Amino acid sequence: MRFQVLDIIPHLKNPVTGEIVSTADRLNQVVETARRAEALGYDSFSVGERHAGEFISSSPATVLAAIAAVTTKIRLQSGVTVLSVLDPVRVAEDYATIDQLSRGRLELVIGKGNEVLQYPLFGLDLADQWELLAEKYGLLRRLWTEENVTWSGTFRPALTEPTTTTPRPFAGAPRVWHGSATSLTSAALAAQWGDPLFTANAIQPRENYKVLIDHYREEYDRHGHDPRHQYLGSGSGAGGVFIADTTQEAKGQFGPVYEALTTGRNVPGNNSPYRDIDHAVAEGPALVGSPEQVVDKILSYHALYGHDLQSISLPTTLPFGQQLDILERFALEVIPAVRAAAPTTLWADGDPYAGRPAGAGTGTGAGTAGTTEPEHNNHRSSHVYTH
Repeated sequence: MRFQVLDIIPHLKNPVTGEIVSTADRLNQVVETARRAEALGYDSFSVGERHAGEFISSSPATVLAAIAAVTTKIRLQSGVTVLSVLDPVRVAEDYATIDQLSRGRLELVIGKGNEVLQYPLFGLDLADQWELLAEKYGLLRRLWTEENVTWSGTFRPALTEPTTTTPRPFAGAPRVWHGSATSLTSAALAAQWGDPLFTANAIQPRENYKVLIDHYREEYDRHGHDPRHQYLGSGSGAGGVFIADTTQEAKGQFGPVYEALTTGRNVPGNNSPYRDIDHAVAEGPALVGSPEQVVDKILSYHALYGHDLQSISLPTTLPFGQQLDILERFALEVIPAVRAAAPTTLWADGDPYAGRPAGAGTGTGAGTAGTTEPEHNNHRSSHVYTH
């Protein structure tokens, strides 16, 4: 299994202490976390995108560019790029620039987003979110794989003159993943194109996400894509990873923070049923506990999902030094055991994108350099603290 660190850059007070860092400090923490993650051997770092609520991730491309400047190997991902509200031409330009700055380390994760308020902000109708996503992704693919593109659609002015976006990506079109949380539609779109799926696995029971994963796999097969490239990513529950020597210690230390954050969140239809830490650890996706408990939980989800990429998020309301200690402990005490038990070809031999570019990431396989194929032949189509 491969491992990703995801930060959607929430900017919140610690609900127990009331402390909050400045916007500048919070953004710089994201960059420093990515730098540390690379040194610790994580495979990728992902920056989220939100345009409403208590988040400061409205410009993920800018943050990823800053991370590209201080790293050399770790893959850079988005989580997710809210393509439904964006201009595909701008997305093609911005993320190809990051791809060039990082010398081919970019992989995009797209979706319709998890915040309904962003649609009126951009002058769009929420009812069109799925059609917006599908149409804009079709154009983005063409802009990254073709030159002199002409195009017309429903939601964007036509490209009547031949258009070639610049810069071009570093080494052929980057791989695109599809974020999936609540609907079969994203899963079906990923399957249609032969792209990998990223299940949020955030707040709902695992069975809910399994329905979306199964639909993706069924549709992927129906479209005739190469099963060797049917990769799946999974989130790790809302709230953040927390590791202590024992699971009881982890629940005692992190429980008050988790429960206060959960109680303070009131978004109808988007609230976790796991309201207390005991319930979250026992039945939810939260990775809170001893290293052994966390290993066992990841592997239990892997037995159900068969995922290749595990995403984790740090508890960002905690002191930054404590976050980095969790990041390190997870790398040293969890990752090796999971990797040994759940091998994958993602970013290794057998993955067409493993060599894009050669030497990127922490995979051992040289792979094949990323190339553009015609659409019809696309198979890709871890210490005790008080709070």
